[in-house]
Amino acid sequence: MDSQPAHGIFVWNELNTRNIEAAKTFYATTLGWSYEPMPIEDGSAYCIIKMGDTRVGGIFVLAGPEFDGIPDHWFSYIAVDDVDARVGAVESAGGTVLRPVFEVLGVGRIGIVRDSVSAVAGWITPRM
Repeated sequence: MDSQPAHGIFVWNELNTRNIEAAKTFYATTLGWSYEPMPIEDGSAYCIIKMGDTRVGGIFVLAGPEFDGIPDHWFSYIAVDDVDARVGAVESAGGTVLRPVFEVLGVGRIGIVRDSVSAVAGWITPRM
């Protein structure tokens, strides 16, 4: 990203799956995507999805008991101007904070929220 994304727009999509190799094969075959690994400080696997030289999304591996019962799915992230302040307003607006704000080095600060109609998304203030 060359400049700060505008507040309120979708900026990233991520496939959450237990079988990263099957997913990579499927999307490489059907959409022509390629991939590059992205190291995560906790040692877990993450993969950047690319179309040509353009980063178009990511793949996150659903590993561990905290993901039991959660099906494989696509997950969207929305850019916000101040994730700490915006997530702080979620509960008073009728939503739920599913994961408090956390830092992903080199990426930004992220909070996971459920809105007032039970839809879930990540809110991110990206690092530039």
